Amino acid sequence: PTSAQVSVVPHSGRFCYTLDNNLLTTAQRQFYEDNGYLVIKNLVSDKDIERFRKEFTRICKREVKPPGVMIMKDESLRSQFGQSENVVNKVQDFQEDEELFRYCTLPEVLKYVECFTGPNIMAMHTMLINKLPDSDKQTFLHPMHQDLHYFPFRPASRIVCAWTAMERADQDNGCLVVQPGTHKTALKPHGYPEWEGKTNKLFHGLLEEDDKIPKVHLVMEKGDTVFFHPLLIHGSGINRTSGFRKSISCHFASSECHYIDVKNTTQEHLEKELQDMVCKKYNATSVELKDIWNFRARLVQGERINL
Repeated sequence: PTSAQVSVVPHSGRFCYTLDNNLLTTAQRQFYEDNGYLVIKNLVSDKDIERFRKEFTRICKREVKPPGVMIMKDESLRSQFGQSENVVNKVQDFQEDEELFRYCTLPEVLKYVECFTGPNIMAMHTMLINKLPDSDKQTFLHPMHQDLHYFPFRPASRIVCAWTAMERADQDNGCLVVQPGTHKTALKPHGYPEWEGKTNKLFHGLLEEDDKIPKVHLVMEKGDTVFFHPLLIHGSGINRTSGFRKSISCHFASSECHYIDVKNTTQEHLEKELQDMVCKKYNATSVELKDIWNFRARLVQGERINL
């Protein structure tokens, strides 16, 4: 069973996944409709990206400790590098860090987000990814997955991810890989892939992957931003270079979306894993999934309605 049978009400005769507005061209809307993603070149300025990079370094060095932030590390490198960006793979849930959260409020990003969500916009899930140079263990390979697997709110068509490259991303340093058109499918079962030594906490992947669906590597320059649907199947490769591959992202949703109960669905085991992690981190006895997301969510534009 799955909770992602998405009913989409088209807002015009042709388009199901974008809203009528004056920003996107017909060709851009049709591309997103067909493929489930859209790249906007050179959207975020070098100046903003350098500010995000500086704040990330401060968080790694523990110079700032924003509440709620989850810092994911490769513990095996700590003895070699100590507290630095050399060991931090991801800073997640930075909604209480005003400097990084600026990304979610950039007018140039929000004007595109509104094409997918409408005017009432919530920032639901934030991440700054620092893909470390990898070994043959492929520790930081992210298996192909659908982001909706992580989200207990619907409808999927009013959720969009904005993902901005903080430096050039290509096949050498582990750029995003997408399977165009898969946003039109249902939510598929996810879990930990059976790879020895290659799984990171919460890095769930599709339990069954269809290799016949073509994959596209999204080569992006610094400041380029891709907007994609939460059912689009995507992942990222390993970083074969000696440098870092940074990106910053936020999943936005219309505040008119609603929470769903994931009991007896393919998302139920994720709910338990997330609840266990939060209880351990905050020394709590029990926590509702909805409460976890209420804590993460912040209004960025318009009115807060359901989420």
